[in-house]
Amino acid sequence: MNVFINVFLLSVTLCCQPLFAQQRFDAGKAPFSVEVAGVNNSYRTLAIAVLPAEKVLIKVPNGVDIHAGAGELARSDPGQWFWQAPSVPGLYPLDFRQNSPGEMKINVFVMHPASSVKDGYLRGYRIGEYPKTPMRGLKAYLPPAGFVEVTPENAQTRVSPHFTLGQFVCKQKAPGTSKYLVLRPELFIKLERILQETNARGYRSDSFHIMSGYRTPYYNRAIGNKTLYSRHLYGGAADFYIDESPRDGVMDDLNGDGRIDKRDAGLLFELVDKLSREQGWPHRGGLGEYGATASHGPFVHVDSRGYRARWGH
Repeated sequence: MNVFINVFLLSVTLCCQPLFAQQRFDAGKAPFSVEVAGVNNSYRTLAIAVLPAEKVLIKVPNGVDIHAGAGELARSDPGQWFWQAPSVPGLYPLDFRQNSPGEMKINVFVMHPASSVKDGYLRGYRIGEYPKTPMRGLKAYLPPAGFVEVTPENAQTRVSPHFTLGQFVCKQKAPGTSKYLVLRPELFIKLERILQETNARGYRSDSFHIMSGYRTPYYNRAIGNKTLYSRHLYGGAADFYIDESPRDGVMDDLNGDGRIDKRDAGLLFELVDKLSREQGWPHRGGLGEYGATASHGPFVHVDSRGYRARWGH
């Protein structure tokens, strides 16, 4: 009898192990960090944007090799390289490999320069006009240097381990198959850290539902938003919620009270606010809480404006 019980318990344990393993959240961290164009990254995947033919400084630890499929790569000093981006806009990944097991991919998007915008349009896509003077003189509010082209072919490109380029595209209609956005890697790094924490707290989610990412100045005004310096215009903001159980296009009942309302957004707000007080929190910025309306459910706004701001809670 004892033998039977032991065998039964062992079989249950072995049977359940794959299920538990599958439910474990992978933060997507690489075993090393690199710096590319001033962005420090420790994730296995990240996206950055550069101008055509821009010369990019890359810093890597000992034992890490770089492979560039395009552009010109040259070592300058030990652990330091320069990569000159191609002159044609598009996607040009950089691969990093360590002697010990471990690799990283930086998806580099060569942008269409802002000088390509004529009368508020970029290749037929309406961008609108950015304020010429940055708010409070902050660098984060300078007009964008360029725009990343988003197509059906590259929309699923990973911008970080759990987010894709297409999740952040503006909802504005396009005359063709291409749309354009401003890309800020600091936003993806911030969202990844929040996602890691929500999973650690037991709110299982493979990604967030990005309700609103980038907005063109034209679209922002078209939807009635009169904020000239919205971080959405600069690619540095995301309105999001958790939509996993079930996936139905609205926030999950996070607090388990049988209702989906502002209190669920409040739970996320408090989680992010607590995270922001930790030492080493990346990219200070805004945090807002929103309830449901006739057009959308509750959600939370985060951005990387460079200074602390809170509202709605």
